[in-house]
Amino acid sequence: MSGIAKNAASSFRRQAPRGAKSWGRSLPSISAKNNFADANPEIDPAHFQPLGTWGSDKLNASRQENPFMMTWVPGAARHSVPNMTHGEGVYLFDDKGNKYLDWTSQAVCANLGHDVPKAVVDAAAQQMATLPFVYGGIGMTEVRTRLNQLMSEILPGDLRAAVYPSSGAEANEAGIMMARRFTGRQKIITWYRSYHGATANAGAATGDFRRWYGSDEVPGFVKAFNPFPLFFNHGGPNATEEESVQAALNMLEEQILNEGPDNIASIIMESVVGAGGCLVMPPGYMQGIRALCDQYGILMHVDEVMVGFGRTGKLFGFQNYEGVMPDIVSSAKGISSAAIPMSMTACNAEIMDFFEDKPLGWGSTYQAHPVAMAVAYENIKYLIENNIVGRSANMAPLFEACMQKLANDHPSIKQYRAIGMFGCFDIQDTNGANPKLQHEAAHQAFHKYKQAYIENGLVGLHRYPHIHCAPPLSITEEELIDGFQRLDRALDVLDDALGFEKEVQLETAV
Repeated sequence: MSGIAKNAASSFRRQAPRGAKSWGRSLPSISAKNNFADANPEIDPAHFQPLGTWGSDKLNASRQENPFMMTWVPGAARHSVPNMTHGEGVYLFDDKGNKYLDWTSQAVCANLGHDVPKAVVDAAAQQMATLPFVYGGIGMTEVRTRLNQLMSEILPGDLRAAVYPSSGAEANEAGIMMARRFTGRQKIITWYRSYHGATANAGAATGDFRRWYGSDEVPGFVKAFNPFPLFFNHGGPNATEEESVQAALNMLEEQILNEGPDNIASIIMESVVGAGGCLVMPPGYMQGIRALCDQYGILMHVDEVMVGFGRTGKLFGFQNYEGVMPDIVSSAKGISSAAIPMSMTACNAEIMDFFEDKPLGWGSTYQAHPVAMAVAYENIKYLIENNIVGRSANMAPLFEACMQKLANDHPSIKQYRAIGMFGCFDIQDTNGANPKLQHEAAHQAFHKYKQAYIENGLVGLHRYPHIHCAPPLSITEEELIDGFQRLDRALDVLDDALGFEKEVQLETAV
């Protein structure tokens, strides 16, 4: 290159930018709106009236003017939900004077009905007056230490309470993180017929249609069939229960092998599937799960959110399966009998020791909330002092006898399942088929049934084609029989609405 060319190239290099500067670009202009930063909010003076003084017209008008969302139903459904004013025992009362027997303990959680024990109320008030809140990593409260000791004393084996979140979904989130951190693996196996919550990982662990609303794309979750698929039998249509269990376990093991045992952190299951129809695992199945987990180093995580604390006649649902001890247990609902949001995640001693020198990696502002823990502490003591779990077991024969009678009397009932004070009917149409999948909208027959249910003084959760029976554990024998008689009359309407002919019994004159 000539001297002239070299000088020119050098000159250009000194003057030309090397691409370090960005392109110029104009930003869109804000469509400014008044955010009322300096305004003094004007609120309705009626807010300063005591709770319980707003009448029906005021309540209904407020909801019309100030809409809010519902959760698993469209928002407009709020206009058809009754205004409940108070509760007494197993009963709820609305603003029109109607009295309802709570047939599902709300969402299978108000286990002591609607009279909160005085000790629970006093404990909440005392804690609120002395120390309403301290963040779990900043201060330790007496009630946290007390509740933790109590849980260590009532949890079987080497299970120990680890964290105390606010909901069942959060308890499952903590358990999922616990399993992944402990094992170093990511995959979680859960059942299709299951529900574990609506937060990200708990929603992805869920198997029913509620997963579709936004959790189906969360990675790391694998679905499997439990022993109760809707439209086929493990082992074939003529398989015995033992053969069906063996086939279901074989199918699960093959799935484990195809997913890679070294990739699977835990298998999560409800000890008794709740919203999916009170599914009690057949003999040998839970034991088989435990054995597979042991063989492949997978943690067994049992979700006790719905049935824990006495619903099945045992303190925890997994205690109905001989020889089965899980590695992780999540619970909620019954831990406070729904008097306040509260949950718990427990783990075995090996997992607890693992985290002594490392963080769990999961947290929540209200984890170990002192007021919630005070409520749970007194609630659990009440369950123990009043033998509520034993009471549930003692009521179970009458409960099942009533379930069996209704199943025998109503052609719309295909079958039933019951354990402790928890039961479920499966509904069939006149062809013996499933009349409604859970994700499908209820049709006219179920609307008529629900209206009859309400008119007969029942209130509860509806998950058609299943009809759940889960009254408060505090219910008396007389109230239980009365509840089933009310349900009997509502089922007459469902039989008719589905097209079943009424059986006419002719009496022969003597």
